[in-house]
Amino acid sequence: MNYTLNQLRIFHTVAEMGSITLAAEKLNLSQPAVSMQLKKLQTQFEIPLTEILGRKVFITDFGKKVAEDCAIIMANADRIEETVSSYKGLVTGKLKISIVSTAKYVLPFFLEGYMKKYSGVELDIDVTNKGKVVKSLEENLCDFAMVSVLPNSINLNATSLMQNELNLVCSSKMPTVTSPQELSDKLLIFRENGSATRAAMEAYLQLHKVKGYKKMVLVSNEAVKQAVIAGLGYSIMPHIGLMTELQIGSIKINSLSDLPLRTIWNLVYDKQKRLSPAAKALIAYLEEEKDSIVAESFAKFYS
Repeated sequence: MNYTLNQLRIFHTVAEMGSITLAAEKLNLSQPAVSMQLKKLQTQFEIPLTEILGRKVFITDFGKKVAEDCAIIMANADRIEETVSSYKGLVTGKLKISIVSTAKYVLPFFLEGYMKKYSGVELDIDVTNKGKVVKSLEENLCDFAMVSVLPNSINLNATSLMQNELNLVCSSKMPTVTSPQELSDKLLIFRENGSATRAAMEAYLQLHKVKGYKKMVLVSNEAVKQAVIAGLGYSIMPHIGLMTELQIGSIKINSLSDLPLRTIWNLVYDKQKRLSPAAKALIAYLEEEKDSIVAESFAKFYS
């Protein structure tokens, strides 16, 4: 075999993106350059890595296995670079963080100072749903994840960052609900199965024996928010993602018993994971600075 690390990286990116065009954009290469490297890599294997149907590229089952090996090889190559940097006293490298959609309102505030302090570190943040975040942890596809409810399937270390509040909200044009039982004849808007917000909402309704409501299911926090603004129904949502709408008055909070619900935002990682110098530096930074970050950036949200 005579393939290069660059060829493996290009192929892995094509497999990840499902497109030569998107892979080229991510790698800052031209499409012909990506295609040429794929052809050179293919010459090293008797079994096809890809299939081209029309203008689309499809990864074969064999190619998917090779792509998984590529990810491991590149991770080890990155560790070598990080080891060299650590011996030089530098904190460099890339951190991959998988977060649930609501965490996008929180995490940037905790990363700003870190990125200024360690400018040699690159961040790759994947915003997705709870199920895919857990899968990324289980398959070691990320260094960290940010969740408000810890999954039970993995033995994790967690750094607690700040409180997460969830309230019952609706459009300001809709009638205010004053008791849980009034929700029985309302349309309630839920996140998808596996969402921590959905689990919290279902637990609240079960606690108060609310039945008979109509249900709408949407797959992102933003979609739920837009449905609420439009007046389609009521939903229990994280307060942190509604600040603008609450300020301009398009959404209002309904004060009910046992609300708000409270969880904790955590940055987590597998206890068996070997942390890079950049990852260790992030944990140390957060442990030292998180209280001041919360006081400066989030205290006003809950005043």
